Amino acid sequence: MLVQKRQDSIGDDLISIRVSTFANFHDLSIEATSTFGELKMVLSLLTGLEPKQQRLLFKGKEREDDEYLHMVGVGEKDKVLLLEYPAFKEKKLLDRNNISASCLTIIV
Repeated sequence: MLVQKRQDSIGDDLISIRVSTFANFHDLSIEATSTFGELKMVLSLLTGLEPKQQRLLFKGKEREDDEYLHMVGVGEKDKVLLLEYPAFKEKKLLDRNNISASCLTIIV
């Protein structure tokens, strides 16, 4: 019986991907066996968006946090689209409007 020894090599399963938003993009390396939820955690450090505010699309479909990158076909040099949930965008705009409305200067 032939038994193959498994070697735990760190960094061999890293893939380089490009995460695009409307305004810019981020090139990063991540393990192929990572989940989209883990990718959101990395992106939260880069973009300032909380993971629950992010939508990640790959090949035109929104991906769930528990889906693995390699299982849906994300490979070397692939592109993932990052969108912000519209509800959070609206809330930010409303918060900005409320702040500017409450800080009006009155000249007499």
